[in-house]
Amino acid sequence: MSQRQMARFAKTSSGTVGKVEAGVLVPSVDLLSRLLGAAGLYLVVADPDGRVVLPMEVWDKTLDGADRRYPSHLDTILDPEPGEWWADIYGLAHPPETFHRSPLLRERQRRRSQWEVRVAKYRGVPPPPPY
Repeated sequence: MSQRQMARFAKTSSGTVGKVEAGVLVPSVDLLSRLLGAAGLYLVVADPDGRVVLPMEVWDKTLDGADRRYPSHLDTILDPEPGEWWADIYGLAHPPETFHRSPLLRERQRRRSQWEVRVAKYRGVPPPPPY
């Protein structure tokens, strides 16, 4: 495939394709993806074992009451079963979605965070176990 053909498929100029091929221009992820697509290739993310990592699913149902997404560090549970929600012990009505809250995990994260932030206080003390 010529640079002119690739540029036309990737919706860019042939000069840009030439600069990328020569190593003069480092393409953005979007441009690289378009150039690879023009050649019939795909840009993927792989883990250390070489397995392709798929993107996270986006569920429109997992927005809170203000139409915001939940924090990415929380494991969202859609339609929680009895016992999966942290407030089940209080007899509250089940929400349409929730996330795991482990007291043990929270305490480990708190200790690790304190150790990382308070360097002077914990100088010479080995780090607590990772989360």
